[in-house]
Amino acid sequence: MAVVRLGAATAVTRTAAVAGSVALVALALSACGGDAPDLSEPTGSASVVPTAPTEARGQLAGLAAAAKDRRMVAFYTYSAPGRADRTVAVTLAGDGSWRIDVPGSAHGGAVDLAMSAGPDGRVYQCALPSQNWPGSQCVRVGDREHAVPSKVDPQVQHPFTDWLDVLIDRRAALSVAAVAPLAGARGSCFSLEFTAASVVTPVDAGIYCFDPDGTLTALVADFGRLTLASPPAPAPPSVPLPGPVVAAAALTIAAPPPPPTPTASPSA
Repeated sequence: MAVVRLGAATAVTRTAAVAGSVALVALALSACGGDAPDLSEPTGSASVVPTAPTEARGQLAGLAAAAKDRRMVAFYTYSAPGRADRTVAVTLAGDGSWRIDVPGSAHGGAVDLAMSAGPDGRVYQCALPSQNWPGSQCVRVGDREHAVPSKVDPQVQHPFTDWLDVLIDRRAALSVAAVAPLAGARGSCFSLEFTAASVVTPVDAGIYCFDPDGTLTALVADFGRLTLASPPAPAPPSVPLPGPVVAAAALTIAAPPPPPTPTASPSA
């Protein structure tokens, strides 16, 4: 019986010692100003919660991706320095073919052009019939691997086609900032500049405005200004070339030089 009482007393003594040690550790932590770590929630758990991109670059990339999938027929007012306003017709068809009609865009404004491409990505410059041009004809001027030469390029088609890939690419050396909407524009507008010097820039710096569905509502770029003139209409399944493909030189944007003046031959 004495041994049992001694064992009980020893157990009580050990329990008291452990409790005292815990109390001393707690007192030491309190004296140092530290709190015991809370292990009820994993440290840093909030950092793994995904968040949607809200910065201007991400917003523009998302709208450009929507624009690349946009299929519509729309009309834009095209303003350029030294020229009267013109109406540009944009057709983005269901099969990926497209056509952009730009009046007075060749030979110094004398000839109407349509830039067009099929689902295969081959780009054609098509002269449209007018008083200065007898009929429709198309000349291949580029494809997905080869850009349209600048001397035959009216440029108006780019914001609806290949420039969208650059706006989507987050690796492109672009600086983007949200800006107030342009006059007559809807949706969100962004100022775009380049952050790296380059001999050839893939898109024009300027201001781009998009509706949430990807419709370009306004643009100010080097070639001029586009403003959506009316609500877009549904797109056709496909859009054909406006004329036959011919083996000829594409029309230059600038007026061709005048023919040489004939000179009188010297008399004998």
